[in-house]
Amino acid sequence: MIHRRHFLSALTAAPMLGQAPKAAKKNVLFIAIDDLNDWISCLGGHPDAKTPNLDRLAARGVLFTNSHCNAPLCNPSRASIMTGLRPSTTGVYDNGQPMRKSPAIAKALTVTQHFRTHGYDVMGGGKIYHTAYPDEASWDHYFPSQKQNKPDDKRPPVTPANGIKGSGNFDWGPVDVKDEEMGDAQVVAWATGELKKPRTKPFFLACGIYRPHLPWYVPPRYFDQFVKSELRMPRVKDDDLDDVPPIGKKWANPTKDHASVLKSGKYRDAVQAYLACIRFADEQVGKLLDALDASAHAQNTIVVLWSDHGWHLGEKLHWRKFTLWEEATHNVLMMSAPGVTKPGGRCSRPVSLIDVYPTLCDLAGLPLRPELEGVSLRPLLRDPSAAWERPVVTTYFRNNHAVRSERWRYIHYEDGTEELYDHAVDVQEWTNLAAKPEYAAIKRELARWLPSVNVAESPHERGLNFEN
Repeated sequence: MIHRRHFLSALTAAPMLGQAPKAAKKNVLFIAIDDLNDWISCLGGHPDAKTPNLDRLAARGVLFTNSHCNAPLCNPSRASIMTGLRPSTTGVYDNGQPMRKSPAIAKALTVTQHFRTHGYDVMGGGKIYHTAYPDEASWDHYFPSQKQNKPDDKRPPVTPANGIKGSGNFDWGPVDVKDEEMGDAQVVAWATGELKKPRTKPFFLACGIYRPHLPWYVPPRYFDQFVKSELRMPRVKDDDLDDVPPIGKKWANPTKDHASVLKSGKYRDAVQAYLACIRFADEQVGKLLDALDASAHAQNTIVVLWSDHGWHLGEKLHWRKFTLWEEATHNVLMMSAPGVTKPGGRCSRPVSLIDVYPTLCDLAGLPLRPELEGVSLRPLLRDPSAAWERPVVTTYFRNNHAVRSERWRYIHYEDGTEELYDHAVDVQEWTNLAAKPEYAAIKRELARWLPSVNVAESPHERGLNFEN
């Protein structure tokens, strides 16, 4: 597969097995992967990625190749997918804002609550909501508990393991433990146990996989699968920020992580570590698929897998998420729905995470809630090439938005400054066209989709150990 970006070189769908349960209602297996960008093999994101299990799930149904988050950071993105509402509606723009303290969604009915009101047993494990803010109201059961949604992870005996002083959570390296000692493996073991159980009610089972979130600590065998000297590296344009407005430059913050990685000579190490964590997460997905295939629920379960946003590894001189560029907004989304999807579907229409809630309702035969701001993707699940005129809106902090169509990315910052990129010829988003008068009509068309209401920020809560 040809990768959508350029890298510098250093030198069938699996059948679902098992018997369908008697219950007419379809089950839902809801898999979240934290900080997973588009480097996975089936998206062609990085030529050295090894993701056989993500690939086999994508091959079972529809892979959305142009899916984007509604916020490029954990807390608001997860609040959006679970409520079906944009950050500009909820007021949850940052990681330090508890979802249930927002006046707009303090009493919102989340997707699992909606399924529960229609007879479903709803359970979850691992990171589904932002770790600091578990939402007990959304679940009947949770692993490890309703208070602690994510198991603790093993860490190297000495940190920073990458040898970069002052790197904090921006760290990576092998941790010499067995897979089953890792928090994600514990969550997946719990979820596979739930899939084995006979049930009298339909279920909504959510499983949150934390890696490749920082710090990038996984067992050595995952690092060993990637030879540093042979890895293809992202192409980085040293003057990439020259045509970017001041807000974008501030968010990129090239003198922090990027400068630190370059100064330390650890760029290859970081790419190796991220790929190793993707491989680890992929293996956890494989365990879930194997358990589903061996269960009595295989033929009657909708599977949706999503990541909460993308991740920069030096592109635009930036690391992590926290921008409105392609690397931060482009996420992973794939769905398999019995009786609706056909194997091997690939859809290039722009879709987003707020579309997941109405889609699951539609597929399961539940009524759509009127407040939802997304739309059902069922037409694209049936026919990935179906007409689709709706672009995606991603928001980072109040009044800053990106509009992504099938061809264009338009960014409008709170101070009125803009960026415009043509993905037909500039997949790297290296050339900002916003100042060119010949693109004024395109900007006006895309600007029509900017939110007309940007509610005030909901209350912040400080003093907790927020993830970054």
